Amino acid sequence: MGWFKRLKEGIQTATSNKKEVPDGIWSKCPSCKETTLTKDLKENLYVCPHCDHHIRIGSHDYFDFIYENSEYEVLFDNLIAKDILDFEDLKKYTDRLQAAKEKTDLNDALSVAVGNLTEDQKLVIAAMDFSFIGGSMGSVVGEKISMAIDYSLKNKYPLMIISKSGGARMMESAFSLMQMAKTSVKLGLLADAKIPYISLMTDPTTGGVTASYAMLGDFNIAEPKALIGFAGPRVIKETIKQDLPEGFQSSEFLLDQGFLDFIIHRKELKQKLTQLLSFFEVKKETVDTQGKVLEKKEV
Repeated sequence: MGWFKRLKEGIQTATSNKKEVPDGIWSKCPSCKETTLTKDLKENLYVCPHCDHHIRIGSHDYFDFIYENSEYEVLFDNLIAKDILDFEDLKKYTDRLQAAKEKTDLNDALSVAVGNLTEDQKLVIAAMDFSFIGGSMGSVVGEKISMAIDYSLKNKYPLMIISKSGGARMMESAFSLMQMAKTSVKLGLLADAKIPYISLMTDPTTGGVTASYAMLGDFNIAEPKALIGFAGPRVIKETIKQDLPEGFQSSEFLLDQGFLDFIIHRKELKQKLTQLLSFFEVKKETVDTQGKVLEKKEV
């Protein structure tokens, strides 16, 4: 085989829904700066083989390795944000939305899918994409999470939300901030129906996302060395006028302080999810979108 053919076959061009990881033959780790073949990095679930750094990936990358045989159905993908406030700073919000769509081939910063975690265990996953305006939480993100919860209620499927966000999308002002209350209340309905909710926090999880659904899981888990917090360390330091503990917003620090249940390596995520959900006995009940039991069936 000639060198050109080998080179061509070695190129790993990202699909339209996988824009977090650089395209090309080689990828450089943002932590240790070592280079790795993108093909090998993909096979290692985008975990650096040199320093074990968990490289930021997109929603569909998570879907591919969590769901059996990478088979899943994407839900609610037709929702598109509107510029209700006619917002403009350095550029128009409509232009930012259009640029983000062209860059990522996504309609917004969160994708929802349903599929088989195992042969007999369904799972709904709502995963955020940082490449779409910093994974910011706008009205579409909140509505998709709300619809994902309704879907879980109707079908009695467990829900997992994978957070990766800079916080609320301020181009939508109060409409964005309202999603914090909206998603929190909806998750309460899921709890009333005794349907498991797992929150996975990845790097970074900040702002209004941390202050709402990211911290409301039956299990709050995180990837190693993920930045998790509300405001950034510089803002906090300037506010309280004190030096901060080293790494105080890392997932390891939050685990020590009791904010997380455990930290999970990406390679062990699917196995751990299977184990966690096996602890729950889901009753065969039919519920409406308000969490009210309509019918009970014998197990």
